[in-house]
Amino acid sequence: MRVGDLLAEDRLGAGQPAVGGHTGSGDLDRVFAGLVRHQRGNLLQQWIRQAERNAPKPMSGFAGFLRRDLDAVTAGLSLPWRSGVVEGHVNRVKTLKRAMYGRASFELLRTRILTQP
Repeated sequence: MRVGDLLAEDRLGAGQPAVGGHTGSGDLDRVFAGLVRHQRGNLLQQWIRQAERNAPKPMSGFAGFLRRDLDAVTAGLSLPWRSGVVEGHVNRVKTLKRAMYGRASFELLRTRILTQP
């Protein structure tokens, strides 16, 4: 499946006429949302090429940033694994650490981190 096909599929689902293979700069944001929504990381490189060629400067700059870490972004759009749970635990630990700064010993901080679910 190509990026243009994804655009045509999204338009048909929304009741809009499909434009075969043509992706204008206004459509690239919808195509990118479709890549994320449907986890189609295999189409990311093609989307980046089209965005760098046809999109306004802010979107082509965004595409350039995606290209810098292409492997990680492609994996994030393709694989079913997420780091949300880990990030939640890190946030909880940092919050506890900030709340206890200068008030308690390391042992108490350690105990609170290990005993909370």
